[in-house]
Order: sequence, then structure tokens, then C-alpha cells
Amino acid sequence: MSTDPQITAIEQKITNLISTEPELFLVEVKIKPTNNIKVYIDGDQGVSIEKLVNYNRKLYKRIEEEGMYPDGDFSLEVSSPGLDEPLKMYRQYQKNIGRFAEVIDKEGQRRDGKLVGVGENEVVLEETRGKGKKQEVVTHTIPFEHIKSTKILIKF
Repeated sequence: MSTDPQITAIEQKITNLISTEPELFLVEVKIKPTNNIKVYIDGDQGVSIEKLVNYNRKLYKRIEEEGMYPDGDFSLEVSSPGLDEPLKMYRQYQKNIGRFAEVIDKEGQRRDGKLVGVGENEVVLEETRGKGKKQEVVTHTIPFEHIKSTKILIKF
């Protein structure tokens, strides 16, 4: 996942911790220069706050016991990625099938629509254009390699 040895060490620790729950997966680990460690975990059906708190405590204890940060000079946040965070993993795309998404390609073109499918190499987005009798549904198949970012949209 990462070439940074500190991030790799944290990734290994959290992966070991969540290994007993195959529906959970590590999305990302970030470490700021101030030693603020942010760990993002997600699940195929989401992840409860109780589980996140439990993993936060266990990971914090392991980091402290192994002396990764002398004098306890670090902070740790374990959470699920928020709706404002772009999708990063195939499993995140799969769990969001049926939801509305904004896909921005590498040329900067934006497409909004319903995420109706995820293939091995692409996503399928249904965009509804027009209103009333002039309404039409356009299907876009977008290869992962052309996607710059994908965010889930909340529709009311």
C-alpha cells in the first residue's frame, strides 16, 4: 500500500487487528508531520462506531507498547471515510452500487448519476438528462484508469 515505513507499520497492525472480520477493510492510513495518525476503515455493510472505538484503543495500545513514537508523541484517529472522502477502493465502489455519485475524469469532466455497476476495470453510471417527457437516461462506462475521483452524492 505505502512506501513510508511508518505508514506500512500502521497498515500491518490494523490489518492484523481487523483480520477476524472479513467484511471490514482498511481504506487508508495518513500520518501528518505532527504525528497525527488517521486510519480509515470501512466495511461491506459499513462499520459501527463501537467497532471503530474498539480498534482505536487496540491500535493505540500496540503503538505505545512498541514505542513507535517516543514519549507518546502522537495522536490517533480511527474512523470510517466520510461522505466527503472520495472512493479509493474497488470494495467501496461495490458497496455503493445503487447510490448517486459524482465521477470526475482525469480531463476534469464531471458526470453525475446513479452507480449501477462495477466491473473489474470500470464503473457504470446512469445519468438522467432532461425533465418530463424529454427525459432520457444515458449510460456511461468509465474505466478506472480514467477516473480522477469519485464521491457519493446525497440526494433528497
